[in-house]
Amino acid sequence: MRLRCIAAVWAALLIALSIGDASAASPGRWFRPAPTAAKQEAVAPPIGLPKRNAAPAPSRPNAAPVLGPLSDLPGEGTTQVRVSPRWHEVDEVLARGRQLESERRWAEALSHYEDAIRIYPGSPSLLQRYAVARQYFDLNRRYADRSFCSQLAEMGFAGALDAYAAILLKIQTFYVDEPNWRLLVDHGTFALHVALTESAFQKRHRISAAPGEIADCIDRLKQLTAARTVENRHQAREAVAEAAAVVHQRLGLHPSAVVMEYLAGACNALDSYSSFLTPDQLQDVYGQIEGNFVGLGVELKAQDGLLTIVRVISGSPAEKAGLRAGEQILMVDRQDTRSLSADEAANLLQGPEGSSVVLTVSRPGEKPREVAAVRRRVEVPSIDLATMIDRDAGIAYLRLTCFQKTTCTDLDRALWKLHAEGMRQLIIDLRGNPGGLLTTSVEAADRFLDRGVIVATRGRSAQEDFTYVAHAEGTWRVPLVVLIDGNSASAAEIFAGAIRDHQRGLVVGQRSYGKGSVQGIFAIDSIQAGLRLTTAKFYSPKGRPYSNQGVEPHQVVQTALKPTAAHSGAAELTQLTPSDGQGGPADMSVENDPVLSAALRSIRQGADRWQSNASEGRPGSVAAAVNAGG
Repeated sequence: MRLRCIAAVWAALLIALSIGDASAASPGRWFRPAPTAAKQEAVAPPIGLPKRNAAPAPSRPNAAPVLGPLSDLPGEGTTQVRVSPRWHEVDEVLARGRQLESERRWAEALSHYEDAIRIYPGSPSLLQRYAVARQYFDLNRRYADRSFCSQLAEMGFAGALDAYAAILLKIQTFYVDEPNWRLLVDHGTFALHVALTESAFQKRHRISAAPGEIADCIDRLKQLTAARTVENRHQAREAVAEAAAVVHQRLGLHPSAVVMEYLAGACNALDSYSSFLTPDQLQDVYGQIEGNFVGLGVELKAQDGLLTIVRVISGSPAEKAGLRAGEQILMVDRQDTRSLSADEAANLLQGPEGSSVVLTVSRPGEKPREVAAVRRRVEVPSIDLATMIDRDAGIAYLRLTCFQKTTCTDLDRALWKLHAEGMRQLIIDLRGNPGGLLTTSVEAADRFLDRGVIVATRGRSAQEDFTYVAHAEGTWRVPLVVLIDGNSASAAEIFAGAIRDHQRGLVVGQRSYGKGSVQGIFAIDSIQAGLRLTTAKFYSPKGRPYSNQGVEPHQVVQTALKPTAAHSGAAELTQLTPSDGQGGPADMSVENDPVLSAALRSIRQGADRWQSNASEGRPGSVAAAVNAGG
């Protein structure tokens, strides 16, 4: 299927990336929050977070919020605004987040605040804690990244400034909103302050300055910046060059290290999805797009200071070695992971193709065991389950886990297989699908829509404005139900939103995540690194924004726990096991999934109404070349 878009396709990769920071979301590097045990809270220097002029937090006119990883909340008792009658719930969330911060568990703290902001979007305290946690997480991840550390060791002052200038040029040219150059510089000062107070940075650069000296240096930088005119990218570069010289003189820190903190801080200041990508992170993103990577093939989460295996990819080295979901990784090549950050431990799993690694793993209550595995190229299936769930009624089930380059080929193969097995109705499960390529989601939706707008993107300049439309050729006309939840995001929302707006099928589950922006991936060739940059926002066929709103299901089904198996409760249903050639976990029972159960009831109740549109159970007027776009 060819895509007709009203504009020329621009050179950068258009990618509706996954929730939050996708550079940490390649298989084997996904982290999710988990409850923790209480510990004594430590004390760290307060850090000032720069304000956005466009949306200042409610406070006294001249009161800058005082922030720090473990300090008191900004302006508590005077400037904090209670935005909800459930403010006490926000306080409880903040307390849990501060506990994670006190334990330096930044990945979990960041995910904790992300989830909380979705529930309490108006809380300035949550937004501020999120910004602090993100900066600490980003810093520790970079300094646990061997590619970044090697790059920094070889980088001179001039090279760092050139990289900073290249980043600013990309922002000026492609960013979705008009840049606030002073804010970018101020946020760089904030990022530098975070770095100067964090042990990973201090050890790498042998910082021996006392906290008072660091605070005085940061105050001096703020004074210098305030006295400057910073209204364009050239003036921003000059301000950072001066800051690097001052820090080098006062603290002895190499200027290139200072510039790189300003660079990373500027990227983080833009929005939650724009960020600097180290060389390895850039390759991770390319691997996500292509649907393959070199590694073991496990999805991880950080839990109680340990890496826990959430998923083992079918056919991967991890599966062949006998690793199982639910196991905790205690040691990697005899190195104890409990003394490392989540990112440092995950980095130990990486290595060149063909190299070996020995893991010590265990389940709670079980004796630890050693597992040897060889790192290989892993193909990540975008469809990990496609099966007939009710053969008598002709109901097929297909779980779509992401939108990558191979997705539509996989989708076509699965649809024709299910059609041959008697598919007359279809359930597509997008729960937990974090997104992927925008164009792939459009092509996937085009398989089920025969006309009309699928999605429209709008940016700061006309070159980012696209309108994608569906075509009658190759349309599957089977009755359709789409399952979504709060982790269905980005490209998954494009698919579900188009199905909903065109009344092509029923959407069941919970409101989706609400990530309505497009990111371009730009290579910064001078340092072999990259920039993930928000270039546009996207809108549903009816013109509704997805950002912070998501897709509302026709039928809301709340679940107390994330489903681990497909469920219908009907005795005549088969087990949800992978069809031949499809990956996915075996022996999934059809129990304890109220969302799928509701979808089955709905699709059965609507079978008579839909049957007249199903062309006697066939996929409609499907052309011989269904995959013309491939």
